Amino acid sequence: MTFPFDYDHGAPLQFGGAMPVMKTFEDSRVVILPIPVDRTTSYVGGTRNGPHEILQASSHMELWDEEVGADVHGVGICTLPEMELPFGELAPLMAEIRRVASEVLARDKFLVTLGGEHSITPPLVEAAAMRHPGLSVLQIDAHADLRDCYMGTPHNHACAMRRALEFAPVTQVGIRSLSVEEAQIASSLDTTIFYDATMRQDPRWIDAVVATLKDPVYVTIDVDGLDPAIMPATGTPEPGGLSWYEVLGLLRAVFTRRNIVAVDLVELSPLPGVAAPNFLCAKLVYKMLTYKFAHRP
Repeated sequence: MTFPFDYDHGAPLQFGGAMPVMKTFEDSRVVILPIPVDRTTSYVGGTRNGPHEILQASSHMELWDEEVGADVHGVGICTLPEMELPFGELAPLMAEIRRVASEVLARDKFLVTLGGEHSITPPLVEAAAMRHPGLSVLQIDAHADLRDCYMGTPHNHACAMRRALEFAPVTQVGIRSLSVEEAQIASSLDTTIFYDATMRQDPRWIDAVVATLKDPVYVTIDVDGLDPAIMPATGTPEPGGLSWYEVLGLLRAVFTRRNIVAVDLVELSPLPGVAAPNFLCAKLVYKMLTYKFAHRP
């Protein structure tokens, strides 16, 4: 398979495995970009293996969605090869991610990025904001990621949303871990936080989240935003978090009521011999594609 731009890469896997209809880049509405970055993880490493395991797990999915009553693989899903990012410094690494994401978005594709650590999100948001003025961001996460600098770099995964705020306002959902610095600065930043401990006190909390988002929307999901009972395979797990059906309810509402233009899923650190978290991530990506494209021309 050929692509209209180049970058260093290894041999590709395909999202969904051998789907009944394999389309070219040009004929696909969805482009999957795997970015196996694992440079600044601060507890359990292994996010470099996340994209590969998600793609492997995706080959075992059934393509019919019983909730929505649709099979959306026919819109065309093209999986790009994993990016190889041998840069010594983080700044050129971020620049290369932004460049490649911009190439995809410039061709009117729906970009799905598989991480890798959360540090990859700011250049993706920047690329989306350049393509889609007025962008807002939905973040599902355990951590606020609002540090200005951490472990000697502003590009640390703990700084991801602080950097993303340079390009778009952010709505943060499921937050249950902040530093003193973040707690003190959060109210002065262009972010709305739905704390895991209190957000369900409002039975219409999903509506409240959607109301904070302005079109178009970029969605970033750090898998530690989910309950570690269903998502133990992550580098910085936190008690609490969203259940499977809570995250689906939120995403379905956002995809139904807002124009989602790109998404990423990050921070899977696969556990040897434990397939369920990898499959959950693959299924979650396909659920988002279903919410985006089912019953739409």
